Amino acid sequence: MDDRFNWVEFIPFALLHVALIGIWWTGFTATSIAICVGLYVARVFAITGGYHRYFSHRGYKTSRGFQFVLAFVGAAAFQKGPLWWAAKHREHHRDSDMPADSHSPRQYGVFDAHVGWVYREARSNPDMDLIKDFSKYPEIRWIERHQFVPGLIVAALCFLVGGWAGLFSGFLLSTVLVYHATFTVNSLNHMIGRQRYLTGDDSRNNWFLAILTMGEGWHNNHHYYPATARNGFFWWEIDTTYYLLLGLEKLGLVWDLRQPPKTILANEKAPTQKIIDKCAVYIAEGFSADRISANIRQRWEGSHRLDDLRAHARTKWSAAEAYLAEIDLPEFPSVDELKARAHRKFKIQHEGLDRAIERAHEMLRNSVAHRLIEDARADSARA
Repeated sequence: MDDRFNWVEFIPFALLHVALIGIWWTGFTATSIAICVGLYVARVFAITGGYHRYFSHRGYKTSRGFQFVLAFVGAAAFQKGPLWWAAKHREHHRDSDMPADSHSPRQYGVFDAHVGWVYREARSNPDMDLIKDFSKYPEIRWIERHQFVPGLIVAALCFLVGGWAGLFSGFLLSTVLVYHATFTVNSLNHMIGRQRYLTGDDSRNNWFLAILTMGEGWHNNHHYYPATARNGFFWWEIDTTYYLLLGLEKLGLVWDLRQPPKTILANEKAPTQKIIDKCAVYIAEGFSADRISANIRQRWEGSHRLDDLRAHARTKWSAAEAYLAEIDLPEFPSVDELKARAHRKFKIQHEGLDRAIERAHEMLRNSVAHRLIEDARADSARA
């Protein structure tokens, strides 16, 4: 599918930023400041506590009525409908920082991870089969079809209450701030911070982003155990969204807030093979199998090694593989070199990472062997 940037669809987003020039004329009033702060908190919460922790991960339960309220206020942030948002987020967890992840800084760079991916057709269309649990509600589908209506209603109310200042320094400014605060979770939270848990991706914990995003900055926690109502796993990890959920629980509006188990907090959950393999792929990608195999051939030129390999390759592929498995490969990175890359990239000490390093060593050796055998067979065919 075409992955070109759609500049036409990007224009409204850009114009929202340009429109902030209007604040030069409207200025700030006490009312517009109150609107700006109130809408920032309400809509960030609707995204983090509603779109994310409820619609994407079912971290708690609520009534059908309050579910609609979360969807309505979330849509008022102009970040599309709850079904689109949650489906893309579930895709993100399935493929985090792999090529299929729509907004991975590792794969596509900072701009695309932050906002650009939304305007690329190949990456912005979600797999709606992932959100069948909520697409069964007609009122949620209505918001999905009329995703701009909530935001336009809120904008009109801001103008009625606060005039032009209410619209510009209240509504528009808070909308842009909500955009970039929540977008940092996709971009900066996969680049800057610390990793407590081995997740196989670049998710980081960042206290500053956690404050800015009302708790979403504890992103490595979240990727380690997404099915919870809280991202700040410990008392010192500020998670404003979770505090608000606790308040709503007291009011009876939400309930059954899921908590991270003790084994999760103690980092005792064994990494899955998928996580090990994801780590291994990333470690191995730091070394070019093509370059390594070319250097090996150059070192072996004029020796019996290439002749022996060609002889084995002429008879059977498995015979050539067995031959390469029994000898040392010059120019091949050492385990210590693989370890250095692993710890540089994941910044964590974990026995699972040692397994990933071993797996990366195996994958890289197999990849190099495959290229050497292919070249040897090609040599034999030309002879």
